[in-house]
Amino acid sequence: MVIQSDLVKKCMDFCIDSFETYQDGQIVFNESSRGDWIYVVEEGAVEISKTLEGKKIVIAVIKPGEIFGEVSYILKVPRSAKATAVGKTVIGIIDRHFFDQEFGKLSDHCKFILETMALRLVKTTGNFLKIKRQTLG
Repeated sequence: MVIQSDLVKKCMDFCIDSFETYQDGQIVFNESSRGDWIYVVEEGAVEISKTLEGKKIVIAVIKPGEIFGEVSYILKVPRSAKATAVGKTVIGIIDRHFFDQEFGKLSDHCKFILETMALRLVKTTGNFLKIKRQTLG
């Protein structure tokens, strides 16, 4: 998404706390794990997936400049899917202190809008998975 990538490029110099390198197939986080971090893909890609009836369902492939892990962080809920490196992947971890400060500056109305968008994404993903489950059966 162009807008998201532009925003990431604008903040990368001052809000990346650290970088981690993952090899192909290495798990970044598992479903149901704590959502303590927001990530940005620097190099490579990250596959977001769930397992339904023993089959892997790919929800998204996150590419360089894109952010992932934001829904769990914003909603303070466990991860709803697994994130796995596709090829050699370098991930930036967004500084929690920076994000918390920036998020804290938002009005309650803006926070509500972001939380509503995150909840809508969770609901939409759930609907997508229901449809996939029906096609698997």
